[in-house]
Amino acid sequence: MNKDLKKAIGKIHLWLGLSSGIIVFIIAVTGCLYAFQEEIQNLTEEYRFVEKQNKPFLFPSQLEEIARKEFPDKALHAIKYNGSEKSTEAIFYHYEPSYYYIVYLNPYTGKVLEKANMDEGFFRFILDGHFYLWLPHEIGQVVVASATLIFLLLLISGLILWYPRNKNAKKQRFSFNWKKETKWKRKNYDLHNITGFYVFLIALVFAITGLVWGFQWFAYSYYTVLGGEKSLVYQDPISTKTKSTLEKPVDKVWILMQQQYPNAKSIEVHPPENDSTSIAANANPEEETYWKTDYRYFDQYTLKEIEVNHIFGKYENAQISDKLMRMNYDIHTGAVFGLAGKIFAFLISLLIASLPITGFYIWWGRNKKNIDVSHSKL
Repeated sequence: MNKDLKKAIGKIHLWLGLSSGIIVFIIAVTGCLYAFQEEIQNLTEEYRFVEKQNKPFLFPSQLEEIARKEFPDKALHAIKYNGSEKSTEAIFYHYEPSYYYIVYLNPYTGKVLEKANMDEGFFRFILDGHFYLWLPHEIGQVVVASATLIFLLLLISGLILWYPRNKNAKKQRFSFNWKKETKWKRKNYDLHNITGFYVFLIALVFAITGLVWGFQWFAYSYYTVLGGEKSLVYQDPISTKTKSTLEKPVDKVWILMQQQYPNAKSIEVHPPENDSTSIAANANPEEETYWKTDYRYFDQYTLKEIEVNHIFGKYENAQISDKLMRMNYDIHTGAVFGLAGKIFAFLISLLIASLPITGFYIWWGRNKKNIDVSHSKL
């Protein structure tokens, strides 16, 4: 590569890194801390579990009646059954005004086990840092997404700078070979250079999956490149208003889902938001991931199933591009490969967090050297 071009890329890499380094560090560290939130909460929050009983679960309508007494002025989003040994969640969620509560219920008795404000607590604080940098959401989301885009450019420019010029340089690009007399500046340079190379591919995946949430234009561009043709926007289909004699249609949908998904790890039913929307339901065959979930929609008056033209439909109807978009969260967290994937993602995130630090010290060392030289001339 032309020497002047590589020098220009080096300057771009430097100033992009200095401008976004602290944000990238925060995003990486908060990602590490959030990685095992499910496992930690399962260990520390006893109300998530119940003793298995030899009797059927209460119907959604029965649990809904109990849960609504806890938050009578909030909109019930869904009733989520998590299996025979876990509590059922009555989820109260709304975008504007914004709130998110969960009432944990014993599915056999309807006993209220806990009322949780999901907008509070340690992990919510960490997630707000990861997504919004603890700024107002409309500002923080743009800041974090922009820093992620810069990080993507840093990865590409860093790979170009890493590429060895000759055979001798190649020996120092793949492994640490520190001798006792090796100066700290050299060790730090190798930490930045070699670590950056080895985390490149995974960091690239983290950046791309993060940008899918960060910018709509990126999500649509990415999906289109993958060959996707459906809508990425979740939309509840419309029910046709007709005279109906159906009683408790949500219960009937839940019974249907139980029959069709006897091995599901969780089944979720959504009461219709108003007299025009459908009854949404989903079944997840796995505990730790979400991408294989079957999303179904039923007319609240006739229970006729309604097909949708967005990616949140039946798994069997999903194309490869749809599956990759549905996998976005599971890939980003490493959960797609189970606990081992989460541990791996955790370790890679730690190494990514080190890059802004080692990069800063490379710049600081060079800057300090220039200052020392100028002082020596005085």
